[in-house]
Amino acid sequence: MRTLVVWCPDWSVTAAVMELADSADSSGIEPGIEPVSAAAPAVVLANNRVVVCNAAAREEGVRRGQRRRDAQARCPELVLLTANPDRDARWFEPVLAAVEEIRPGVAPLRPGLLAVPAPGRYFARGGVDGEEAAAALLAEHLVAAGVWDCRFGVADDLYTAERAARLAAPQGCVVVSSGGSAEFLRELPVTVLADDGEEGAELADLLRRLGLVRLGEFAALSAGEVSNRFGAYGVDVWRRAQGAEAAPLASRTPPPELACEISFEPPLDSAEAVTFSVRTTTERFVAGLADRQLVATSVRIEAEFEGAAGLGVSARTWMHPRCFTSRDLVDRVHWQLQAGMASSGLRSRKTFGATISAPVERVRLIPEIVEPAGDHADGLWGGGADDQVVRGVARVQAMVGYDAVRVPVLQGGRGAADRQMLVPWGERAVGLRPVDRPWPGQIPGPAPARVFVEALEGSVEDESGRPVGVSARGLVTGEPWRFRVGGPSRAGSRWQPVASWAGPWPVDESWWLGVDAGGRAARFQVVGVDGRAWLLRWQERASGSGAWQVEAAYD
Repeated sequence: MRTLVVWCPDWSVTAAVMELADSADSSGIEPGIEPVSAAAPAVVLANNRVVVCNAAAREEGVRRGQRRRDAQARCPELVLLTANPDRDARWFEPVLAAVEEIRPGVAPLRPGLLAVPAPGRYFARGGVDGEEAAAALLAEHLVAAGVWDCRFGVADDLYTAERAARLAAPQGCVVVSSGGSAEFLRELPVTVLADDGEEGAELADLLRRLGLVRLGEFAALSAGEVSNRFGAYGVDVWRRAQGAEAAPLASRTPPPELACEISFEPPLDSAEAVTFSVRTTTERFVAGLADRQLVATSVRIEAEFEGAAGLGVSARTWMHPRCFTSRDLVDRVHWQLQAGMASSGLRSRKTFGATISAPVERVRLIPEIVEPAGDHADGLWGGGADDQVVRGVARVQAMVGYDAVRVPVLQGGRGAADRQMLVPWGERAVGLRPVDRPWPGQIPGPAPARVFVEALEGSVEDESGRPVGVSARGLVTGEPWRFRVGGPSRAGSRWQPVASWAGPWPVDESWWLGVDAGGRAARFQVVGVDGRAWLLRWQERASGSGAWQVEAAYD
């Protein structure tokens, strides 16, 4: 059985661009912001280094392994994307499904690379080899699915077929004749091993320094020499260049269709009517998962409507701290629609996905993350206090609205307010600053009990009555003698002697925003004679003086 490999180059960049385009289609583009073009030079970064770059970026001199600033120096208009393996796998799933429609038995190797048993005479037409015809049909199918750059290779084994695909042109196919894998591999330069990752790049560099230019010269070495000098990976490459047979493909079983949808004829222009109509569908959705011993912790809800500009979709991915029930899904559908629809008619306003400007024709429920039901089963004596809290918060959220119930999430930062983010209950926080990074100027523990949403006005003076400030060297201009929480007009605001104080912890951040928005600042911990402790911040102003604010309290 011969093998056909489908390779989509630079898949991480392609997946990121497709996700940005999908987000733009579902939520709209803000005025003045251009969507990312697939032809624009783009890179995927991890730890401030380029891990994947597309062809447009390579034409500008960008290469894998470069630092971020070096890549931007070569191409100032470079689009920077964040590495996300889950995103790459999620967007490669439609590619696997598209290939399975033509040829079952798909074996996913990694996002951007898959293999299938090569078809024989079934696709042969008009003297054209069946393998080439099958590759052409797959290319047409993938282009229709939105994947333009796809390349194909056919050989007796997986390794050779992948190498052949990497030599193909976009939507092209390179076929290695039966029994010709060893001859094909021996003519390749050793630099092709760099495509295997860090281990392959090290072996390619070593072979070049030893004067071996092609894989055939490497295959001419004895097995003992290869084993002693190049390790397990080198032996594996040597065996393949010798023409050794590879293991058979591990084809996957196509995943079951778990999505459910309901169509409305005629379309419904009321959020309440849509919510009532989807109840049976949500029960069928949850029951379908339960039949396979699964539960959904992340569900994408899509509401389609026929607007003036064509088909519109309001789409959003919802997450749950435990797992979705049918009642939870009904609530999410209602929350997603209520911002853009009213019982008395439609109102064109921004919703969670898009502006709903016409009656809803279809609602679709798509599970994005499913887990075994046993991981979410109740204990022997039923649910505990945690389950009761989850159900109680869900009821409150259903009454007051999705965004009205929020929970704090810890993140990295210097100030007390910077170290927390409020996210809607049930939503997973994304884009958090890492906690384990060094944050120069960070206040020491313990953390304050109350952090004010808006910092209060404050004042600090020394013994002679002069305002206390902080110099450019981070030194206080006078010892804090008394302080006041709130301005003179604030009720209960009065001067209080300082019992003890600690600091300063100077910071110099966001200087590019101007003195009033960033620049030099310092934080102090101050304890009054009444025993109460406060976190104060001194901020440099454009006038040259400084202003005091009260950020938090240690109750």
